[in-house]
Amino acid sequence: MNKKLYVGGLPYSTTQDGLQQGFAAAGNVISAIIITDKMSGRSKGFGFVEFETEDDAAKAIEMFNGKDFEGRRITVSEARPMEPRAPRRNFDRDNGGDYGDR
Repeated sequence: MNKKLYVGGLPYSTTQDGLQQGFAAAGNVISAIIITDKMSGRSKGFGFVEFETEDDAAKAIEMFNGKDFEGRRITVSEARPMEPRAPRRNFDRDNGGDYGDR
């Protein structure tokens, strides 16, 4: 069964290929994703790595959690399911379109 890990504290210069290649030292990486800002396209400094087996994922946590990765100390843990969030308010629309027009 596949196991997904959260990787936090990544350098903003880390690429998905770099993340995948780095974590391949722990086992067979199925996917590696860097989370980016929707507006700017820049890295948010965290991502997810998915391993083929739970054993490989456990090995990756042991190998990388709290260790240096491309110049920064990273956090590696089991990924948790995303919790539902309340919808965002559109201040421009919800405030009658008068937001910042003074």
